Amino acid sequence: MSTGTLYDKVWGLHRVAELPGGQTQLFIGLHLIHEVTSPQAFAMVKERGLGIRHPERTVATVDHIVPTTDQGRPLADPLAEAMLSALEKNCAHYGLQLYGFDSGQQGIVHVIAPELGLSQPGMTIACGDSHTSTHGAFGAIAFGIGTTQVRDVLASQSLAMDKLKVRRISIHGALAPGVFAKDVALHVIRRLGVKSGVGHAYEFAGSCVAAMAMEERMTLCNMSIEAGARCGYVNPDQVCFDYLHNRPCAPRGAAWQRAVTWWRSLASDGDAVYDDEVTMDAGEIAPTVTWGITPGQAMAVDEVVPTPDQLPAGERPLAQEAYRYMDLQPGQPIAGTPVDVCFIGSCTNGRLSDLRDAALVARGRHVADGMKAFVVPGSQQVARAAEAEGLDAVFAQAGFEWRRPGCSMCLAMNPDRLEGRQLSASSSNRNFKGRQGSASGRTLLMSPAMVAAAAVSGVVTDVRTLLGAAKEGGTAPVEP
Repeated sequence: MSTGTLYDKVWGLHRVAELPGGQTQLFIGLHLIHEVTSPQAFAMVKERGLGIRHPERTVATVDHIVPTTDQGRPLADPLAEAMLSALEKNCAHYGLQLYGFDSGQQGIVHVIAPELGLSQPGMTIACGDSHTSTHGAFGAIAFGIGTTQVRDVLASQSLAMDKLKVRRISIHGALAPGVFAKDVALHVIRRLGVKSGVGHAYEFAGSCVAAMAMEERMTLCNMSIEAGARCGYVNPDQVCFDYLHNRPCAPRGAAWQRAVTWWRSLASDGDAVYDDEVTMDAGEIAPTVTWGITPGQAMAVDEVVPTPDQLPAGERPLAQEAYRYMDLQPGQPIAGTPVDVCFIGSCTNGRLSDLRDAALVARGRHVADGMKAFVVPGSQQVARAAEAEGLDAVFAQAGFEWRRPGCSMCLAMNPDRLEGRQLSASSSNRNFKGRQGSASGRTLLMSPAMVAAAAVSGVVTDVRTLLGAAKEGGTAPVEP
């Protein structure tokens, strides 16, 4: 095996050939599909008389268009039903594994693949969804791809790709109470910018990242795409191996020990050469909220909206657009901003630990008058685990709606949408104009705990003030 970064090693192991145009033909170890970007790809495969090269390496679920309330068939939305039916028929025709509503494992594609143990170190993983970078938390190289590339992977189990540069982002120190992986991700994007990662893979390292649980690492890698990086990853370690052990699709017995030995060898070497290195101090990171229309337009919750003169000249036109769209004034504190809708869920923050963090804030409190607040587990497995712990009851007693698994309001290709100029506190990953279903709707990205704090306060609130009350006895902690 070659030496160097994990990215170099995995790339080399999956390289099939160098193509005449200069790209590499890269073998894809795991192909994840869902109901939105796959119908056209399957149609192109059929039109060309092609088959599925490695059906055992393609796994499907339904997530983007599914309602989170009534999931009875047929779905109320005829288009959603047609897309779901098309996926079912294609999977049956080609013999592909589909985790549908009746499987007990349905959920957001980037939630179910890790919890099933499908995402493993050393893999190349592709999916027709930009947040496929999530799976890099396992020491995999994971890419979001377009519909035509979905066709290519179905037909050839490979992709034509350009090799990326590697930027190492080392985050050292410990996070303060009330600061979560989502805050780290937003801090990184704020500091480096939404385009800084173009042409790069991000390797996340440092004592802060090493201390993160796997679900936190998934949040961090999930958001690397928002910094422009094609993928983000963390070197595999014991935390990763412990998470994967005894997962349904993970190796067993003697194969497990062989796998762990190999996985360890994939980690970036101590003398690996990076194209760029950045160092950050975890102690400087506070609960972070976006104020604008890109994830890079973010600020600590105790700061004020930046004024134009505080920004580089090149960022000022977009800032002016953001001020107008978000109805925020330069110099205005973000804390205290009234919120209409609070959404906890998505492939970024719909896992069990995310729900525990939010429930810690919600317990013993109640959603503010006039607030719509709802919680969408990332998968059926997450929902079962949360319900076994009583988290659903915590949320229900606090006035949150407890929904069924799906992508929900993150992309809003389903009934969960903002209306008009509503302002959402969201644990999702994008705050673009119209992202959450309304052409004029507005989004503030933040951690699940911060969303819960906004829900019970009615305004953007520093969750540290509520967690402080919890530590003093005002709110009992949720047992893990």
